Amino acid sequence: MQFLLLITLAVSLGALLTAFIMANWIKKQADGTEQMRAIAGFIREGAMAFLFREYRIIGIFIVVMFVLLIFVVGLLTAFAFVLGAILSVLAGFCGMETATKANCRTAAAAQNGGMKSALKVAFRGGAVMGMCVVGFGVLGISLLLYIVGTGHIEILSGFSLGASAIALFGRVGGGIYTKAADMGADLVGKIEVGIPEDDPRNPAVIADNVGDNVGDVAGMGSDLFESYVGAIISCLIIAVNMGEVPNVEGCIFPLVLAATGILASILAIIVVGRTKKDNPSFALNLGTYLAGGLVLAATFVYSFLFFGTIHAFIAVAVGIITGIAIGVLTERYTSDSFESVQRIARQAETGAAVTVVNGLAIAMYSTVWPVVMIATAIFAAFYYFGLYGIALSAVGMLSTVGIVVAVDTYGPISDNAGGIAQMAKLDEKVRAITDRLDSVGNTTAAIGKGFAIGSAALTALSLFVSYAQIARITNIDLLTTPVVIGMFLGSMLPFLFSSLTIQSVGRAAFAMIEEVRKQFIDKPGIMDGSEIPNYAKCVDISTQAALHEMIIPSLLAVCMPLAVGLILGVEALGGLLGGAMVTGVVLAIMMSNAGGAWDNAKKYIESGNHGGKGSPSHAAAVIGDTIGDPLKDTAGPSINILIKLMTVVSLVFLPLLMKG
Repeated sequence: MQFLLLITLAVSLGALLTAFIMANWIKKQADGTEQMRAIAGFIREGAMAFLFREYRIIGIFIVVMFVLLIFVVGLLTAFAFVLGAILSVLAGFCGMETATKANCRTAAAAQNGGMKSALKVAFRGGAVMGMCVVGFGVLGISLLLYIVGTGHIEILSGFSLGASAIALFGRVGGGIYTKAADMGADLVGKIEVGIPEDDPRNPAVIADNVGDNVGDVAGMGSDLFESYVGAIISCLIIAVNMGEVPNVEGCIFPLVLAATGILASILAIIVVGRTKKDNPSFALNLGTYLAGGLVLAATFVYSFLFFGTIHAFIAVAVGIITGIAIGVLTERYTSDSFESVQRIARQAETGAAVTVVNGLAIAMYSTVWPVVMIATAIFAAFYYFGLYGIALSAVGMLSTVGIVVAVDTYGPISDNAGGIAQMAKLDEKVRAITDRLDSVGNTTAAIGKGFAIGSAALTALSLFVSYAQIARITNIDLLTTPVVIGMFLGSMLPFLFSSLTIQSVGRAAFAMIEEVRKQFIDKPGIMDGSEIPNYAKCVDISTQAALHEMIIPSLLAVCMPLAVGLILGVEALGGLLGGAMVTGVVLAIMMSNAGGAWDNAKKYIESGNHGGKGSPSHAAAVIGDTIGDPLKDTAGPSINILIKLMTVVSLVFLPLLMKG
């Protein structure tokens, strides 16, 4: 076991080395004109300022939790919590550091080398985040397992708690920031004033581009980092406590699988960067499928080597296939290449009301097949390998998260590149290239969110099993009053959490809209270019709102499980976790797909269909898009973390709850 742990440690360091090499490669690329560098500098400065202010608040939370955990569960678990939090912060910081450098370089590559050069820069910029997520994740888990061994496996739940806490702060805070800026820029700029997207005359345009980085880069990175380590750790805890597999083999197998996924992702990243086709969608899909296929082939061999059966392979295959299937299903409901989005765009000709109603209907319908796929995966994994198989399928789904995060992060980098091209007044052919990259990025982002939701369901279920095992709960009786109360409270929580985060976006967007309107009135010279908008004021509004509004929703996820567990008992807490998991997964799918569909319906119209930019149908689609923004980029993705964080909190504080 020690030898294999050293190998996984070496592979994790290899991932971090790959990230470092690609980050250096990005720095060496041409960064465009002086104006492009200045715009990118504004974006970078705003993003880093927000991140550092957010980390100061998170730092206070880490210190308080560290002291509390020492008294409740001991020093080692508290140390694991701090390690998980720090590595999550590092993954997000390193990824965004590179993303804010890759944006202007992507625009410059589009200007100088065309589509393939721009794709290469944007994708490698995203790949840095992907490699940091898997590298820091496997590094932390392997180190802790090497130190404590399988005899104190519960200590690793502290690492998962640290990752989950940072992920929720990052997702909620980043989501509020980016959507307040986006809504302010769109509703005033596009609808009221009638200027194009990313027009430098819009005071909110820099804040909008900053938001892409803090929400869709740092936020998504911390989200999937948390899912990744949560899946692996739940698999380790089940292996030790359930007795379904030998302890050593059961613990080392998911880490070897994760290490294989890292190597497969590195190879896939190389292949995407060297593809000859002038088609970004083909290149990104090729990388994703190649990585999945390599992991499947390796797992077939590992299954026999570790367990002497094919059952582990089946569980992993179910997870990988389900992840890809959910991505394909998500694309059908969110891509403008398919009828669902085209129908929303067509119905935008009748106004905003029908656009919104039809988008909601499609989003609700889009929950059916992903839920069926998740249920099928759970059944197949359990049938062949028991509860350990369910946890293993979650690890399988996330084994290629390195390439998944790379593909997802490529989207906001391309979006920023388009904004810089527009503001720097580059040739129309440059904006056409970045728009095409951004359009593919919107679809990959929607697929990434679907992937995150599917993995969240399996990971939360695995963590729930770990909780039940350690709490010695064999059955949760729905006829028991405390359990029913817990279940109803749990089913309500995703809706309450979503309400709080969406209202936060609304309040922040209101302040942003008021400021943008005020600047257009107070500085009439903005429209003819004789006056410069106050970009810094809009950046500050989003920053202040995000930092203030993220606290209450984040604390809800920590405090609610503890309150229910202390007052109603561990069985009632089990009901709470089950209720939140079931409603949370479905609600997250619906909101993410609604926002993605409205967004791409707007872009479909902007490409010249149904009247094009400036038409009444475009105005209706923009309204649909702004309604969907907080659903797909704030509330929906945050629910994934909510259901996992609640379970991890319950697991870590279980000794306290059982005493109570």
